[in-house]
Amino acid sequence: MNMIKKMLVAPAAVLAIWAASAHAATDDAIAARLKPVGEVCVQGEECKGIEVAASAAGGGAKTPDDIIAGHCGACHSTGVLGAPKIGDTAAWKKRADEQGGIDGLLAKAITGINAMPPKGTCGDCSDDELKATIEKMSGL
Repeated sequence: MNMIKKMLVAPAAVLAIWAASAHAATDDAIAARLKPVGEVCVQGEECKGIEVAASAAGGGAKTPDDIIAGHCGACHSTGVLGAPKIGDTAAWKKRADEQGGIDGLLAKAITGINAMPPKGTCGDCSDDELKATIEKMSGL
């Protein structure tokens, strides 16, 4: 009988420790885990917290360096799948001549070309931001 008690004490102790730690969760911790991840705002009505979301999203204009680092550099730094490399003005000039200048390159960047998706994955970049980025990468 003594052996059976010893065998039951270890699982009971583990269960008691687990129950104590599970009970230690506070209401605040539970509320934090269950809080919504977003908020729906209706146009024309006040939406609390929208200013924070806009500033966190980087609502301002992007610099060409930011766009290159976040979207273009992965392919244009190394020339993946024939992408013209950053700073290779001759390769960019050849493409520009074939496409109708910087505006032609911009048009292809907007719609996508070969393996490059539309806007080079920078869906929230303006046309002016893309043009400035192309000019920076190409040196044209």
